[in-house]
Amino acid sequence: MTTTITLVQGDITHQSADAIVNAANSSLLGGGGVDGAIHRRGGPEILAECRALRASRYGRGLPTGQAVATTAGRLDARWVIHTVGPVHQGPGSDPEPLASCYRESLRVADELGARTVAFPAISTGVYRWPMDDAARIAVETVRNTPTAVDEVRFVLFDDRAYEAFARRLG
Repeated sequence: MTTTITLVQGDITHQSADAIVNAANSSLLGGGGVDGAIHRRGGPEILAECRALRASRYGRGLPTGQAVATTAGRLDARWVIHTVGPVHQGPGSDPEPLASCYRESLRVADELGARTVAFPAISTGVYRWPMDDAARIAVETVRNTPTAVDEVRFVLFDDRAYEAFARRLG
């Protein structure tokens, strides 16, 4: 079975999917950008599960490139898959931690039985990963990662992100 990759321009918190991926910070306790929006719209149930994860397995926070799932609260999804993207360190930044975010999120989605997964453009906001490079890494990683997910949907907030991902899907 082949995974279908689609692009949508808009707000990821308005998507209907089995799983919505959160570009989380390592604390798992909410923040700005996509992370803050998911926590605000999803409601306190997400934060409660994130706090429980911090109290148990992730006392020092979720490591970069890893992924973990919680409820989706009030979002139109069953789960939120939280992943921590790398901060871009300038030319020569290692793309592997960013690729790992996509691979690990798909691994968690497979464990959950998710068939539709909505991803943001991980690390492209305050973590400063250049959009064209982030789109290349995201699309190549999803295409090359074996998964039972039927549809991966990249939900891109603005024209610039949408166009960068559209060029990569070509």
